Amino acid sequence: MRALVFIAAAALLSACATATPYQPAVSNTNYGFQEQRIENNRVRITFRGNTVTDRETVETYLLYRAAELTLEGGYDYFIVANRDTEEHSRLQGAGPSRSRFGFDYWYFSPRRGWSPWYDPFWDEPTSYREVTRYEAMAEIAMFSGRKPADDPNAFDAREVQSNLQGRITRPPPAG
Repeated sequence: MRALVFIAAAALLSACATATPYQPAVSNTNYGFQEQRIENNRVRITFRGNTVTDRETVETYLLYRAAELTLEGGYDYFIVANRDTEEHSRLQGAGPSRSRFGFDYWYFSPRRGWSPWYDPFWDEPTSYREVTRYEAMAEIAMFSGRKPADDPNAFDAREVQSNLQGRITRPPPAG
């Protein structure tokens, strides 16, 4: 039984320590891609990565999704009308720390009576680290025919998909 609990805990921790794969946004975390149709040929796409997913990966997945949607819609190229990548940073404590709202042990001391197990002077995190999460957003318009050669915001969907295919990491199959 203990081995089973240990394996489950290890699997949960390893899942937290991997970059967000290329997938639709998972409802409990919102990590992954989402899109919203604005017009028949216009879509707003967002890709949110977790704190292990770097900025380049988030932006690559966004472009790949734009190419996929373009080809799925029967179009040949897309133009990026709006594009932005936001950086969300926060400090995270590291070291021996317990939640004051979680389960704590209490003990009896003749001098102080019943006291909580944690000590506010000793149980604080020993260090802090900055963790960053990236979110890329783009609004694209999709068209048929040849891509305009003079527009730097126009992308050939087949070329984008072909060039980025090797950089896409999909989630492992379920089951």
